[in-house]
Amino acid sequence: MKSLKILLLHLCVLVIPESWGAEVNVAVAANFTGPMEKIASAFQKASGHKAVIAYGTVGKFYAQIKSDAPFEVLISSDAETPSRLEKDGLAIPASRFTYAIGKLVLWSAKPGVVDDKGEVLKRGAFQHLALANPKMAVYGAAAVEVMNKLGVAAALESKFVLGESITQAYQFTASGNAELGFVALSQIYQDGRFAPGSYWLVPTELYPQLKQEAVLLVKGKNNAAAQALLTYLKSDAARQVIRAYGYEL
Repeated sequence: MKSLKILLLHLCVLVIPESWGAEVNVAVAANFTGPMEKIASAFQKASGHKAVIAYGTVGKFYAQIKSDAPFEVLISSDAETPSRLEKDGLAIPASRFTYAIGKLVLWSAKPGVVDDKGEVLKRGAFQHLALANPKMAVYGAAAVEVMNKLGVAAALESKFVLGESITQAYQFTASGNAELGFVALSQIYQDGRFAPGSYWLVPTELYPQLKQEAVLLVKGKNNAAAQALLTYLKSDAARQVIRAYGYEL
């Protein structure tokens, strides 16, 4: 009997790691960093699985996934990239879904710099304006669209400080290296409070809807942790976190 108990214990040790505590490699859009940190922690507590996360721009992630990067889930800042990966045969058809609608903000770390109508852009009385590289980052492209619609893009182009991602655009602005910058609302808002400084919540009619989708990649097809993460992202617990950072659902 004692030998049988020992054998069963050994079998449990062998089986548990396969069904409990798996890892999933996740590519996450930089604007979603704050909520994802909380969601990943809660996901691990709830499921035992661990999300190994890389943050960056969807442009770079697309290129990396095409080049056989080991990502199993993409949590994108747009809908186009997951759709393209589906068409490329690199994402599982019908697995993608919208998890959030993002919002763009013009923000300064200093009070009184940005007015609540964005007139500061027309006045142009500043030296540096931070934004994410519009060729690689969806939020950067949205910022350029705003300035084009306001008729100020050409006049302000010499003042642009381009960040590799929306995270770097935020860092330029938060540090004061740029007097103001276009950032994601989620970077300066949480639980009903804005970060110190001044801001203009850009009207959504000035830029294309920032519809953000998640998708299961082919490499994650047989990974239970990958599928569990996408299921968790749809849960009430995750949606509550997403709302707390100012996203629409």
